[in-house]
Amino acid sequence: MTQSGTGSEARTAPGTQSATPDRPRYDVTLRGNADGSRWTGRQRVSFRNASTGPLREVYLRLWGNGVDKCGTATGTPPAVRVSKVRGGTASRPAVNCTALRIALPKPLAHGERASVSFDVSITVPERNDRFGREGAFRFLGNALPVLAVHDAKGWHLDPYVSTGESFYALASDFRVALDHPSNLKIPATGRTSTHPGRPGRSVTVSVARRVRDFAWAAGPFRTAVETTPGGVRVKSYWAPEASATGVNLTREDGAAAVDRFGKEFGRYPYGEIDLVMTSEFGGGMEYPGLVLLGTTEEGSAVVHEVAHQWWYGIVGNDEYGAPWLDESFAQYANARFYGWDTRDCWSEVDWPSDRTALTNSMAHWAAHRGEYHLVYTAGSCALADLERTLGADIMARLLKRYAHDHWYGVSTTAAFKKAAQSMTDEDLSPFWKRHRIR
Repeated sequence: MTQSGTGSEARTAPGTQSATPDRPRYDVTLRGNADGSRWTGRQRVSFRNASTGPLREVYLRLWGNGVDKCGTATGTPPAVRVSKVRGGTASRPAVNCTALRIALPKPLAHGERASVSFDVSITVPERNDRFGREGAFRFLGNALPVLAVHDAKGWHLDPYVSTGESFYALASDFRVALDHPSNLKIPATGRTSTHPGRPGRSVTVSVARRVRDFAWAAGPFRTAVETTPGGVRVKSYWAPEASATGVNLTREDGAAAVDRFGKEFGRYPYGEIDLVMTSEFGGGMEYPGLVLLGTTEEGSAVVHEVAHQWWYGIVGNDEYGAPWLDESFAQYANARFYGWDTRDCWSEVDWPSDRTALTNSMAHWAAHRGEYHLVYTAGSCALADLERTLGADIMARLLKRYAHDHWYGVSTTAAFKKAAQSMTDEDLSPFWKRHRIR
């Protein structure tokens, strides 16, 4: 996310308990109304128990309820509602209606699969946000219910934060069919194809493999498609009122970034990426295979958001517990892409207190919103300083090897520090202390 103003198997950091439920498969069918602001249908998710102990429950994260929680003061119902659950028994939504516990009918043993299904209703809120709207355009980021993660720390049922992200998910497969009015274009995660539906309607089907979430948008976008020299299909969607100059810059930089980062971190595995551009969206927001971008004459944050395809998307992390592992890495990649001079940037970092550390969780940053910029500024500077400490060639090898070792898996601060230390005989302990990487 930008603030306003190659292997095939999932890998987990050594020494950590297997996260579960893993290998989720989502099958979703939704029908949208005339303007794409309401979607209703059925969702099924199957999953495996990767833990050594029995799995007795799962949780759905209903992140779309994060801002309004269980409804507004005017009595508006939650934006995302789940009903008619099969395959388990649902409790009342918890954590401000962002977590729904489903008790399984019997304990699921290690290695066994099960599934739950349910009706889902999604109403896009009246705000310009990652789950919101701008004029005739609808953004459905974090709208689809997804499974929570259980690992050595237990169930991750963290609260929603609007500054940054709370999200933590394992690599999953999605097949999503969106029935919508034919005048609406539907950019979406995954490889998409659109077919005629009933009179005046179309069905956009998207298939996405090994992604951590699924997002889409809807509206009367203008569109263009190109294929990069590296073979990635870039589909651009923009609002007619968006700056033509900014749209062109975004398309050019987005295509160049996906190829460059593919060379630096490992080939982009999804084949297709959608760039969604409007004039008033605040900053940018990343999803697997799709980014939302506020676009002006100067372009957009597309390079930073494309970098997130690797740092959060392919190389996963707990975005609530360790946001620096995606934001700092994406901003470091952004700085390298544009050739920013980072030699003296660390001298400009001002730590507000001894409690402030680059590796703080979103619990800290949400309580100290004025400090959150450090994840971008101090974080990218720290990685640039690590590059100078190790040497550019060694840093490049470190990042490519680290991405490979955590491809579709989960990264941790401890795992990254261990990987960096393995690249040099110099003791990096003073470096971590100086840069407050704890």
